[in-house]
Amino acid sequence: MGETRRRFDPEFRAGAVRIVRETGKSIAQVARDLGIKAGTLANWVQMDRLAREQDTGSGGELAESEREELARLRRQKAEWAKERAELEMERDVLKRSVVLWVKEATGR
Repeated sequence: MGETRRRFDPEFRAGAVRIVRETGKSIAQVARDLGIKAGTLANWVQMDRLAREQDTGSGGELAESEREELARLRRQKAEWAKERAELEMERDVLKRSVVLWVKEATGR
């Protein structure tokens, strides 16, 4: 005799998925807590993720405002990287200067 499949109502599924999303617990942990198989819960989470992507229209494409923000952040990152490199060079020069000054002051 085969096992009968358990049926879960939509509210239970939605609640289980919400627990995974909001608590940050692993799928396996939540599944153990609820007494269901991890693979089943993983399928529900995946279906929810896909449904959310379709609802928001974020099928991998960025909106114009998001593209502009991304470009601005990339420019800012490049500016900060350049500034950081300059500051590191200045720091290294100051370190060497201090070493030379100490050597000269101690007569070595």
